[in-house]
Amino acid sequence: MRILIIHNKYQQPGGEDSVFDEEGKLLEESEEVRALIFQNLPGFKGALQFFFSFWNFGGAAKIHRTIKEFNPDVVHLHNWHYAIGPIVVRAVKKNRVPLVFTAHNFRVLCPSAILLHNGSLFLDSLHRDFPWEAVRKRVYRNSSIQTFWLAWVVWFHKKIGTWKMIDVFIVQTPFSKDIFLSSALGIDKSKFFVKPNFVNDPGRRPVDKKDFFLFVGRLSEEKGIRVVLNAFKNSESQLFIAGQGPLMKEVLDACLHHANIHYTGVLPRNEVQSLMLEATALIFPSIWYECMPMTLIESLAAGTPVIASNIGAMLSMITNGYNGIHFNVGDAGDLKNKISNWSTLPKYIREEYSENARITYEKNYTPQENKRLLLSIYQEATRKNQYPERQ
Repeated sequence: MRILIIHNKYQQPGGEDSVFDEEGKLLEESEEVRALIFQNLPGFKGALQFFFSFWNFGGAAKIHRTIKEFNPDVVHLHNWHYAIGPIVVRAVKKNRVPLVFTAHNFRVLCPSAILLHNGSLFLDSLHRDFPWEAVRKRVYRNSSIQTFWLAWVVWFHKKIGTWKMIDVFIVQTPFSKDIFLSSALGIDKSKFFVKPNFVNDPGRRPVDKKDFFLFVGRLSEEKGIRVVLNAFKNSESQLFIAGQGPLMKEVLDACLHHANIHYTGVLPRNEVQSLMLEATALIFPSIWYECMPMTLIESLAAGTPVIASNIGAMLSMITNGYNGIHFNVGDAGDLKNKISNWSTLPKYIREEYSENARITYEKNYTPQENKRLLLSIYQEATRKNQYPERQ
């Protein structure tokens, strides 16, 4: 199968880029794959990209040329914002090629993309024809102008039927699927397929768990780092924090005043993996829905249970009392109690949690399972689009 994968990279690398790269490598093992990458630029050039994202003639021409040269059986789009713009959908369909789109976030539903504003869930856009409240609240880059323009681009393409031209939407969890189906986007449920992300198997190495907890991720409000800090202050439990972000100063201040909180800085992937293998549990306190956090999959692969907030993807991925524990989202007191309860569990019970975490990974998040699902989705998209001239 010839597969063209298209991706729009943000200025700062993130999880979407990792998924794009890893899925591409996975497919290349058995399929003929070509990648077409666009890049968001800073400054004046980026502003022009953003403005012309509503109808990017240059991007459309580039996509058209690539399809003519490569003649793919299917196109897989990961991100369109904002160097390409939604015209990527129309360019692909003009060439009568099946199109699969992975919705890594909720941007086609709300300019915020993560349904969060000022530390609270923001769901008003989901059922609006046009998200005026999002514009008023400046949910995108704290700018009413930029929020309006992004909202208008999405709304305009909804009105002319661009989003309905997509043959298959991939979402990572049933929870995300429900969000899309209950929204005002108006896409038929038959177009949605659930396919989680994956990580490569770190291998089952016999490791004795140590008495420390681990947080890995962006040090930002939506990731719940303040919740973690408040839960571990004046606690006897040891916490290691790996990552960087806008709240780094608060993390460093907490480390200075509380000897049980340790900041590791940004670590190479192999060192993060080693910490995950040794940690008694991963703390995942995100206060937004998330779509498919890679850190959770990495923890499950390492056989490390997760203490996670009871919201969004975490409800789908972590089964309370099986491969981890839920705590009330945003509630540092409840998290502190769950950490204390975890520490008092007998060792054999914690080992059962660990084994269940690994079983969860082997069943759902391996490269082999991901590839099987991907190819079946491509085949379904192709089956729906039996254009005579491409048979």
